[in-house]
Amino acid sequence: MDIKRVAIDAVNETIVMTVVHMDYKGQVAKRINEKMPLAQVKGFRKGAVPKDLVEKQYGKAIKQEEVKKVVDLALERYIQSERLNLLGTPLPKVNENLDWSAEELVFEFEIGLVPNFELDLDAKNDIVKYVVTADDKLIDGQVERIQKQFGNAIPQEVVVEGADLKGIFTNEAEGIGNTTTISLDVFKDKATADKFIGKKVGDVVTVNTQGLFQDDHQLMDYLKVSHDVVHTLAVDVDFTIEAITVSEPAELNQELFDKLFGEGKVASLEELKSKIKEDAESQFVQQADQKLLGDVTEFLIENTKFDLPAEFLKKWLQTVGEKKLTAEEAEVEYARSEKGLRFQLIEGKALSQNDIKITFEDLKAFTAKNIRIQMAQFGQTNPTDEEVEGIVARVLSNQDEVKRLSDQVVAEKLLELFKEKANPTTKEVTYEEFIAASYGE
Repeated sequence: MDIKRVAIDAVNETIVMTVVHMDYKGQVAKRINEKMPLAQVKGFRKGAVPKDLVEKQYGKAIKQEEVKKVVDLALERYIQSERLNLLGTPLPKVNENLDWSAEELVFEFEIGLVPNFELDLDAKNDIVKYVVTADDKLIDGQVERIQKQFGNAIPQEVVVEGADLKGIFTNEAEGIGNTTTISLDVFKDKATADKFIGKKVGDVVTVNTQGLFQDDHQLMDYLKVSHDVVHTLAVDVDFTIEAITVSEPAELNQELFDKLFGEGKVASLEELKSKIKEDAESQFVQQADQKLLGDVTEFLIENTKFDLPAEFLKKWLQTVGEKKLTAEEAEVEYARSEKGLRFQLIEGKALSQNDIKITFEDLKAFTAKNIRIQMAQFGQTNPTDEEVEGIVARVLSNQDEVKRLSDQVVAEKLLELFKEKANPTTKEVTYEEFIAASYGE
């Protein structure tokens, strides 16, 4: 057998495999001998069919099966021995005129290669690392929300300023049907809130999802739509009013403070505001980190140039999956997934170029940290190591969870790398300013 690669360009090659009689004749002969006792040909008893007739009736099919086995195994071993870094899997070139009786059988496979490129994380950029602070406006607003949440709800006949509405958002075409409670101040525009003034229980108000809330992510809370669509969803939804209430604010006293944070942990309005500021800014760090990761990702995709075996990948996309794609469908799918593929390659390069490895111990430590945070949220502030380790073991026995958590560990390590290498400009902003920077408002 002879195997060679023919380069087309930097990311496309053809593997040419020449198979000779010696590569498969032994297995074919063995299969023919095994077939003889079972062969049935008219005019002969079972098991007494001459070998030449068995070969004539079954030989070609057996030869094709054995050659395929030889080719598949040789191709797999060749890719491993040559350490080929492929995108997709080899695509056999169809040869309608292949002469199976020839001494030499030639097979060709198209392959797409991972491009070779350098990643410059130190490149000059205008990326900003935001430090988000909780200003007085945000803190005072949160105090008001706490008073409202723990106050007395007084039923109303019609919607008035400051009312809370219980109802259901619906859009049948988008599969939206979520019961929720909203206050009029959650809407981004006052004109939207004004649509509800004067409405009664049973009335329906139609609003559009685009720019409905201050933060697009609130669509996930109020409409229960996925994160994949929150930034682009622009459809009308109906809100059917089921109840209208106005809250009598709760008194800011020690009973309320203890209910919120535990006995004696907060003793004054100043301490309450300090606690709100601390908790809010802790959450803002996570949001700012996610924006930084996204901004660096966009910068790297835009500024790291390399070719992909695009035409090969479009053909390959037609062959994978339960439903085979047409050429037109593959074109659309490639356009949809190209950006993600580019970042996947950039991500891998960033990790390898900086010798960053993800170990199982990293995964266990990350999972344990998350579990402790979740337990603390439910009041379990001091779980034993044994308890946490038991939960970690159960979580990591699920392969889907392992994949999800591994992706989060990679993202965390990339974030630290980007903070160090990309050298972003640090800028302190309020939460409102951060939202405006994030969504271009």
